[in-house]
Amino acid sequence: MTDETSTDAPDAGTLVLKVGYRGAGFSGFAAQEGQRTVAGELVRALETLLRRPVEIACAGRTDAGVSAVAQHVSLPVTRGEWEGLTARRLLWSLTALTPPDISVMGAWRAAPGFSARFDALGRRYRYRIKCGSQPVLLADHVWWLRDGLDVGAMDRAARALVGEHDFRSFCKKSSAEGRRTFRCLTGCAVSRQVEAGEELVCVDVAANAFLHNMVRIVVGTLVEVGAGRRPESWVADVLAACDREAAGPTAPPEGLTFVEVQYPPSALVTW
Repeated sequence: MTDETSTDAPDAGTLVLKVGYRGAGFSGFAAQEGQRTVAGELVRALETLLRRPVEIACAGRTDAGVSAVAQHVSLPVTRGEWEGLTARRLLWSLTALTPPDISVMGAWRAAPGFSARFDALGRRYRYRIKCGSQPVLLADHVWWLRDGLDVGAMDRAARALVGEHDFRSFCKKSSAEGRRTFRCLTGCAVSRQVEAGEELVCVDVAANAFLHNMVRIVVGTLVEVGAGRRPESWVADVLAACDREAAGPTAPPEGLTFVEVQYPPSALVTW
């Protein structure tokens, strides 16, 4: 019989970490046998710190090569860990235990049973494109295109995707089989931005949740419009087709960054 008042009782609360990483060195977020992954590195660090096996949940699994500045992971902690770990020790220890291409950026407390994945209300990605001259400081984080893009046409075409739709056309075909492919896009905008001295075309996509490769296929489709190979109205036709073959190519992973997760107000309290 378990003594629920014990300092070692499981799930006294939930530890939530905000994590950033450079995607180039990882085979995606999710753990994979024989592959270097973000989850694998985080679990190794947490198990060393807590001296026990751990399982983590994440706000959104990213593909190989995709970066993040606002990934959130959660795991249940014991009462002893809840009461004994200071924020300073927690963050300093995890910084020391993780490799240089992972950054543990913050720590929060949440109620027992909280999940970084299932309690998320929304997620946002930014895709960066560099047109013309070769990128310099952002070379590993953009899709470099030699020719320019019509940003206005891309932005207008993107509006057809906002709202709740069946995004089967914008999902990796094999992962859509037998799955519900409806999602609600709360925003999809294309704009010109300057970052680190580079003039970029940025595609910002926000939704309640995403399908496999969804943002990258959206971007590849919008680039077909921006490059003048397709009319603006084509994007709505692609959406209606519910067929991956109708959409544009999948944009390369290096341009994609996971930039925001939204949770219910007061769900997270600073550790």
